[in-house]
Amino acid sequence: MPVTVVRFNLVEPGATPASLSARYRAALEMAAYADEHGITTVQTEEHHGVDNNWLPSPFAFAGAVFGATRRIAVTVSAVIGPLHDPLRLAEEIAVLDLLSGGRLVTVAGIGYRPEEYALFDVEWRRRGRLQDELLETLLKAWTGEEFEYRGRTVRVTPRPFTDPHPLLLVGGSSKAAARRAARLGLPFFPSAHLPELEAYYKERLVEYGTEGWTMMPTAETPLLHIAEDPDETWDRHGKHFLHEARTYASWQSGDIRSAVRSAATSVDELRAEGVYRILTPEECVEQGLDNLVLHPLAGGMPVEEGWRSLRLFAERVLPALNG
Repeated sequence: MPVTVVRFNLVEPGATPASLSARYRAALEMAAYADEHGITTVQTEEHHGVDNNWLPSPFAFAGAVFGATRRIAVTVSAVIGPLHDPLRLAEEIAVLDLLSGGRLVTVAGIGYRPEEYALFDVEWRRRGRLQDELLETLLKAWTGEEFEYRGRTVRVTPRPFTDPHPLLLVGGSSKAAARRAARLGLPFFPSAHLPELEAYYKERLVEYGTEGWTMMPTAETPLLHIAEDPDETWDRHGKHFLHEARTYASWQSGDIRSAVRSAATSVDELRAEGVYRILTPEECVEQGLDNLVLHPLAGGMPVEEGWRSLRLFAERVLPALNG
């Protein structure tokens, strides 16, 4: 049985407050429906200052999802660590871990958009040191013991539900990220299928004498939409996938690697590329993927179309996979 994920970033270009509120409420209803039908994970993420309303507050969204569900996990992939106050983040994650009974998974990255750092007056050049401080502080804070923090003695409460601490992974596509994870004995979440970086991480575990593991995307990790007629759906809604793909691609340059990076400049190119896929239920089952990531509200997709995709996935794909 593959891992099943429903992804939400709540993008909606040109949204009004009313339409964006409706999208947020629909996402919560979808998360509850996914929980009832055995989907394993809700995935969300953090970006700031984006004209298309990309979700900036993943932990607030995660808390709402936990309140509407009973079993499903929420993965924040990723939180931009250096933009957060370490002590406050330790408290927020601890509260969500208690609220959910241990269903929160946090992937901590450092981001790749200098403008996000500028928005919060955080120095881009210090991002590595800030990430080190953040991760070290979280691990100390969750023990419930006193520790030294910026020249003073502090203790953070409450303690989390999960022992020894909530699931925290280090994300990234660089050797620096892999070293950071290995040094702290934290799991490593490469941002793409990067076997050579996984091997480097394992070498550093030996060097530091720590233990850890990787949660690496598979070689194919497409974003899925389920439809009875993929041709018609591409014609009607391909623009939403293209908008998201072009936005995401515009942020990435140099050695940034992503499992969902697209080079497409048109809907036809995007369809041929295969990063975003619109499939019939039968085609989805036949792919044989280890991870099925449904993206029902991609790029401002109409809510009613997102519901059609999710229901087809729950009512025809999952039963076939379970059968």
